Amino acid sequence: MPASSNLTRVPDELDSLTLTGLTVQANHGVYDHERRDGQPFVIDLTVWLDTAAAAASDDLDQTLNYGILAKSVHDAVAADPVDLLETLAERVAGVALASPIAERVRVTVHKPEAPITVPFTDVSITITRRRA
Repeated sequence: MPASSNLTRVPDELDSLTLTGLTVQANHGVYDHERRDGQPFVIDLTVWLDTAAAAASDDLDQTLNYGILAKSVHDAVAADPVDLLETLAERVAGVALASPIAERVRVTVHKPEAPITVPFTDVSITITRRRA
């Protein structure tokens, strides 16, 4: 059922779609063994967009399809190894902002098996980008 017509969008605020814990086995890193053996990378992202038209029409074509977004991010992370998490985060941000409805994105790239010589749980980089 479409959204109630008596609801109004808060001015100057966008809605957000969050995808958490997308895990991709990939070969990024500075060291030869990282490139050779690979390791898991975990991606969290939030995309800010206006979902009012989609809610009013109940039409998937009016919003960001999170299934397609997840597959696109997965494929981008799995492709073409890079040295830095920062570079990988920029790549993911570009994938999300390729959707015309996406206005802003926050991306966190986790590298839970990073080659760190002391006990740790996770290392990550978070970036926020907006459409130019």
